Amino acid sequence: MTEKIVVGVTGASGSRRAVDWAAARAIARRQHLELVSVIGGAIGTVGEGSVLAAAQTATEELLRDEADRIAAEGLVVTTRVATGNPVNVLIEASEDAALLVIGSDYRGPGEGPARGSHGIRIAAASASPVVVVPDFDVVGERSGVVVGVDGSPTSEAAIAFAAAEADRLGEPLTAIIVWTPIAAPRNALMVVPHAYREGMEQSAREALSLSLAGIRGQYPGIEIEEAIAEGYPSAVINELAESARLTVVGSRGHGVVRRLLLGSISHEVLQRLATVTAVVR
Repeated sequence: MTEKIVVGVTGASGSRRAVDWAAARAIARRQHLELVSVIGGAIGTVGEGSVLAAAQTATEELLRDEADRIAAEGLVVTTRVATGNPVNVLIEASEDAALLVIGSDYRGPGEGPARGSHGIRIAAASASPVVVVPDFDVVGERSGVVVGVDGSPTSEAAIAFAAAEADRLGEPLTAIIVWTPIAAPRNALMVVPHAYREGMEQSAREALSLSLAGIRGQYPGIEIEEAIAEGYPSAVINELAESARLTVVGSRGHGVVRRLLLGSISHEVLQRLATVTAVVR
């Protein structure tokens, strides 16, 4: 596997946070960075050449400045300016990358509408895991890594990614599995039957235990908390993520416990980023 981390770079502050996050990971994991910036909007109209040339020059300067800003001993950084649709370019770049990192302009609840249409499209089609970095600080009082679990192969990959990041960051890992009651017309089930709840919780507990079986031995130094909740997965995960440094979710998981982390859940988590969020396929 390649040891390259690709970072999508723009002039936005969220992009700078993404570059910083990727640089810290690259240094810790001895990976190298490729900073990619995309010039879009060209349609071949008359007089477009001079505009493209100016955009190329400004973009190259932006990438040089970012490379100089994160320069560190042992960190290899390359830059590339591409033209075309930014989403398509970054998806293509993910094909030979270990990780794709992008920034978001979302600044948290109460700071404007949900964001993430580009991030969702990139995460849905990327060949590598995608990390989306919101435009707010996730250090300080925040701690821990949260991973959504559903017992699927994709969920296993998410757990492995989350455990490696918890080990790198020296943070505890919370593995959360969420079960959702059967949908029914309003007031049809005023109280969920006790036996049904016990059965769902037991199924969730077993799936979670099996999913974490190998991780404890592989990472004996990290604290792992198992959590089971009733509710809607994206809401539960984002609530935990509000105090975490990193959240990890799988994409298109279909596990032994139904209605857990489906593809739509990872998308909903990305729409309202509560922290740095990784989507693992």
